[in-house]
Amino acid sequence: MSKKSLNIIIVDDEINIRRTLSYCLVADNHNVVSVSTSIDAIYEVRQTAFDIAFIDIRLGQESGIDLIEPLLFESPWTKIVIITAHASIENAVKAMQKGATDYIEKPFTPAQIRLLTNKIGKIRELENQIAVLNQNVPNIDNPFLLSSKNAQFQRVIEMAKKAATSEAILLIQGESGTGKSLLARAIHGWSARALKPMAVVSCPSIPSELLESELFGHVKGSFTGAFKDNHGRIASCEGGTIFLDEIGDMPLSLQPKILRFIQDKTYERLGDPTQRKADVRIITATNVDLNKRVAEGLFREDLFYRINVITITLPPLREHPEDIMAMALDFMAFFCRLNHKTFLGFEPQAEKMLINHNWSGNIRELRNAVERAVILGNGKYIGVKDLPENINPQDRRLNPSIGDPISLSQIEEMHIRRLLAHTSSIHEAADILGIDQATLWRKRKIYTI
Repeated sequence: MSKKSLNIIIVDDEINIRRTLSYCLVADNHNVVSVSTSIDAIYEVRQTAFDIAFIDIRLGQESGIDLIEPLLFESPWTKIVIITAHASIENAVKAMQKGATDYIEKPFTPAQIRLLTNKIGKIRELENQIAVLNQNVPNIDNPFLLSSKNAQFQRVIEMAKKAATSEAILLIQGESGTGKSLLARAIHGWSARALKPMAVVSCPSIPSELLESELFGHVKGSFTGAFKDNHGRIASCEGGTIFLDEIGDMPLSLQPKILRFIQDKTYERLGDPTQRKADVRIITATNVDLNKRVAEGLFREDLFYRINVITITLPPLREHPEDIMAMALDFMAFFCRLNHKTFLGFEPQAEKMLINHNWSGNIRELRNAVERAVILGNGKYIGVKDLPENINPQDRRLNPSIGDPISLSQIEEMHIRRLLAHTSSIHEAADILGIDQATLWRKRKIYTI
């Protein structure tokens, strides 16, 4: 028997074959749905994510081979096994060309079915592991301290570990750069869904008119620029987790559809009225006051209550300064390996400046500061001269005057920092700056704000 139970659909017009095959599969602890027609098969595939589909080559007046392409269109990850009493190289090749994974000849034995499902189960498990590894590749350069000397931070991590074992929707709050997305990935890794994919969607970084398509998918021709079908991020992480980063900036028009998905796990792709289901856990994050957004009419109150089941608040770096040097040393070790350099640590004055700095960009700003120091530094220790100038409290760039020798990009960075500090949301700041939210989001990433 395979290590994991699989979701399996049987498509055969002979009731005895359906019963026999179902009995073999259920005995091995698999979840089985059986239907007799291609129409019923497509309907079931739209409702449930199946790992394997056993399809008879003859379905009454239909051909099971003709079902392969539409079924894979609905569920590309499903492995199709053709059942045939007319085994031939010609039929096998034709089925494989259409996208089938394997075929089995009638009459078959329970041992043959078990061997085949075990083989395909291992393939599906490896595919999931590869998907998880691919999603983690962009984050291997983000070492993150999931332990702390700070009592408040310790409580946050313990709460996150407990919440990870549940299926509850989580809301992670904290300033930009505090590690919300990294904590979300850790929670996914601690959960029972860890071997399934995790999708990350940054709400403000995707234009509002494209965000719905990014989440739910679309069919070809559903809008200008839809040149091919897209299954959407929700479908791509079936059985896993979707992380909605900065959900406070989600367009008001999309919020009812997210609420509906949270409540009953159903959705439609753009341009396709077919109702679909997905088994996906939701984790959200925000750096804005959602209560204030609700009061301003920019965030639905019912959606706020649905995502606010368990709230985890990450403290800003300035509130746990005892962790700064441990994080800095972790970052230093990582970037030394990456850049083939060696440092023994930080000079005492550099340590003092790191600990006393305000870190408005939090962990992200610290990471960038250490990366810069490792690249530009020389000697055995990282000194004050290797740190970014804004960490020096005497640097004139913190309070520039007209005519000071600084670049336009530095002026832009300081203006955006000050504006974000005095506005309640990205939306408000973007309106004042006269740019869209996606542009402001990209500038925040550039300047580690």
